[in-house]
Amino acid sequence: MLGGVETRSVSPVFIGRTAELGVLREALTRATEGEPQALLLGGEAGVGKTRLIEEFARTARARDVVVAVGGCVEIGAEGLPFAPFSTALRALRLLLPGELAAAAAGQEEELARLLPELGEAPGGLHDEEAMARLFELTARLLERVAAERTVLIALEDLHWSDASTRHLLAYLFRTLRRGRIVLLASYRADDIHRRHPLRPLLAELDRLRTIRRIELNRFSRDEVGAQMAGILAAEPDPTLVDEIFDRSDGNPFFVEELAVAAGEDCCPPLSDSLRDLLLVRVERLPDHAQRVVRTVAEGGSSIGHALLAAVARLGEDDLIEALRAAVGASILQPTPDGDGYRFRHSLVREAVSDDLLPGERSRLNRRYAEALEAEPALVPADERATRLASYWYHAHDPAKALPAVLEASTEARHRHAYAEQLRLLERAMELWDETPEEVRALLCAGDNVGSAPRCDVTPGTTRLTYHDVLAEATVAGRLCGERDRALKITKRALRLLQEEPDALRAAWFWVQRSMLVQTLARGDGWQELATAQDLVSGLPPSLVHAEVLARVANWLMLHQPGPDSLTAAERAVEYARMVGARDIELNARLTLGGLMVDAGDVEAGLAEMYEVKESAQDLGRGAVGRVYVNLPSALEGVGRSREAVALLDEGAELARTLGLRDTEAWIWSNRAESLYALGRWDDSACSIARTRHPVYGSKPRASAAVHAAHLALARGDDAEATRQLAEARRWYGSYGPMPQHSLPMAAVALEVAAHEGRVLDARVELDAAITGGFPPGTQRYGWPLLRAAATVEADARGLPPAGPGRAAALARIRSAARTLTTGAPVWQAHDHWVRAELRRAEGTDTPADWQEVVTAFGPLERPYDLAQVRFRLAEALLGAEDDRTRATELLRQTAALARHLGTVPLGEAVERLAQRARLSLTGLPAPAPVDPLTAFGLTSRERDVLRLVAAGRSNRQIAEELFIAPKTASVHVSNILGKLQVSGRGEAAALAHRLGAFPPAPRAVGAGSERPAAR
Repeated sequence: MLGGVETRSVSPVFIGRTAELGVLREALTRATEGEPQALLLGGEAGVGKTRLIEEFARTARARDVVVAVGGCVEIGAEGLPFAPFSTALRALRLLLPGELAAAAAGQEEELARLLPELGEAPGGLHDEEAMARLFELTARLLERVAAERTVLIALEDLHWSDASTRHLLAYLFRTLRRGRIVLLASYRADDIHRRHPLRPLLAELDRLRTIRRIELNRFSRDEVGAQMAGILAAEPDPTLVDEIFDRSDGNPFFVEELAVAAGEDCCPPLSDSLRDLLLVRVERLPDHAQRVVRTVAEGGSSIGHALLAAVARLGEDDLIEALRAAVGASILQPTPDGDGYRFRHSLVREAVSDDLLPGERSRLNRRYAEALEAEPALVPADERATRLASYWYHAHDPAKALPAVLEASTEARHRHAYAEQLRLLERAMELWDETPEEVRALLCAGDNVGSAPRCDVTPGTTRLTYHDVLAEATVAGRLCGERDRALKITKRALRLLQEEPDALRAAWFWVQRSMLVQTLARGDGWQELATAQDLVSGLPPSLVHAEVLARVANWLMLHQPGPDSLTAAERAVEYARMVGARDIELNARLTLGGLMVDAGDVEAGLAEMYEVKESAQDLGRGAVGRVYVNLPSALEGVGRSREAVALLDEGAELARTLGLRDTEAWIWSNRAESLYALGRWDDSACSIARTRHPVYGSKPRASAAVHAAHLALARGDDAEATRQLAEARRWYGSYGPMPQHSLPMAAVALEVAAHEGRVLDARVELDAAITGGFPPGTQRYGWPLLRAAATVEADARGLPPAGPGRAAALARIRSAARTLTTGAPVWQAHDHWVRAELRRAEGTDTPADWQEVVTAFGPLERPYDLAQVRFRLAEALLGAEDDRTRATELLRQTAALARHLGTVPLGEAVERLAQRARLSLTGLPAPAPVDPLTAFGLTSRERDVLRLVAAGRSNRQIAEELFIAPKTASVHVSNILGKLQVSGRGEAAALAHRLGAFPPAPRAVGAGSERPAAR
């Protein structure tokens, strides 16, 4: 190795960049105060990004900051998976061994995918959460390491980064919220053409306000002069400065090259190309040094000394002499770890590489590959497979390249680098037909198939087929988010399977297509699943058969629950047990248990789900995660909210520990629903806020938006409810509607419409939701919807616009209610509530009706529901029996709970009813009734007009009754709408009705009454 070699071209003085350094130092100060910082540094090649990072790192170290630098490693045309993060974590392990070990405690095996020194990464199932889990654990690791010490992590050359590195970087940029950490990444801006893979990431990061972008500009003429003075160790001639400034256009690297060339009196003429300029000093090296430089250029962005020695085929003394010449000429420089070499600037490497002849390039790649095969320890273990695959591929030797590419793809899968796995498998597809048959015959499926199931694999003996490669590529594409590419691969596979029929393989590919089209929102996926089901029908039990049945059962549970879904789940469990597919069996049993609960067999269904919970603890993370989503959801569906919350709290901690991102999102959403039911509304709002983390999927965020809409309605914020409903619809999308999504949204839309005076629109929402009837097992969503619809009709009784079609609307609600089961106490309670509201809508409700509802809700721990029905009972008592003592107590209880929950509409309704009935809820004398319209500042004439508007009169009818002109009536109506802050006559009438502004004459005992309702 080399030491003490002097280089001459780098300026010893750091020039300019005052503003940029100021931004970086400010970020460091903020990070030291506990606010994580994310920065992107961009600039053209040669503008000085690395030099700026080096200067910033020097400043940081002077402030006792731990600095870890990692660079994207280019090999051929591709990068190593997670290379910059692996390098940075190795540096942290050297600098903070104790802190990193403590931060990784308990998750060493999973984090070993990034840092192999932590242990042996586990195998096992690869699912949609695998990569997200790794990313979450990495974020948590960095936050813990940076809890007490300020840490600077600098990642260079993002333009060479692999897709997995880009995904992890984006995740960290979005999620790091704690710790004294600065995350800085640099990239070459002039390389980012329209189709460059880094471009979408930069566009995404531009939308994050937490990220600061720094763009390095070229030097001014004065800065060029200062740089030349540092390089030449003397003040340069002004004429030379002008000439070099003009030729370099202020690019610091070009300034350096031209300044050195001018100092050596070998500056090329103005007409020479940039490549020639960069090659000037290379061509002045001795021949053997030029050969070494060309060898290094083809080996990758950096190359170890031992590997270079094996490939260069020079004696040790000749190699050292050649390297001294190249380092002395500032063409090569030692790597930071001192074990290898890299070009001082990538532009020189690219110029040297471009100057290679095709045959020369192939020969060098072959030498690298042969050297690695002969001595694998020449490169780090986590680089070996990727390097060997690249070298053999660029050596144009398919017989060697295909096995190497497949091995590298397996390694990438093992590290959850699914994007790189997909790229390698696509390369394997390209090489397949070019590879001799005798080589392909030696490839084993057991060695290269990890994600796609094969029913007939015997490790070490079962031959790998082209279909296996396509299957692996399909799964890799789905897991890395390249779903369009995966969909195309399945299409190719199914076309080939038409020529060589294989029902099980075809069924498996159809299952994959089902998942892909659903994720891409191009269909509900049922047609694909039905095709798969037809293909396996009549075949002996197998892994594929069990998976198809489990997928069918789960799809039916979500989209078309009922007897068919229950049967499918039972068959899936049976087949999974026959073939020993434990993970499929547990997932199918979880589906079966949920369907049993929905079918009314509550205790047996919950028992099944609890058994799965106990069995899944030692299985896979995916099964455990689904248990903590589905089981609490089933408990909530039957009104056991407190039990559900306890499980959700347990699941949230487990999901955080295991890094189960989507599971955690669903847990927060389900927790919000259960806490709302329990009356813990502030806690519910906090859980809703937790679902809005930018890395969570769309479906749990949509579910939480629906819960937020219900909470907003209960608290009287109709505008927020409308906004949350729009968010839910946006996140859910329009494909594959599920009852568990559509029915709760319909309930919100119905109530919003009613609150805005659009009773007819509310009926339209109900009709759209119940057309075709409720699917079996959807009573947990159906009962609240019907209760809301019945309440709307009851509240609208007496409103003229709601009169037409009223009887038909009530009949539809009654008819729909008869189809819903009442196998759980909470469903029975809602049944009573719906019946009572329907009687209220007809004016025939009695205190006994509402007493029955109050009794049903009493033991259910649903305080808001209980408060609402208590209010109705009090209202009925005052209207029918005039039992003022009991009504007063009920209203006091309701008012206290309304204050506790913060439900403004219910509190106001209680206050208005107490004032009209002249009841004191405080023990003091009852106040005189207060006119509910006083606060709006209506004149006497405007009150008269509003009374007629509420009765459904037109402007002409108002004019005739009040003996005024129609135009005057129109002016009054406009003024009223403005004072009430409503948008139309219907909303004004609904508001007057809701406030009880024009109460009817009291009815006789037992007759129908028109009572204002709580919203």
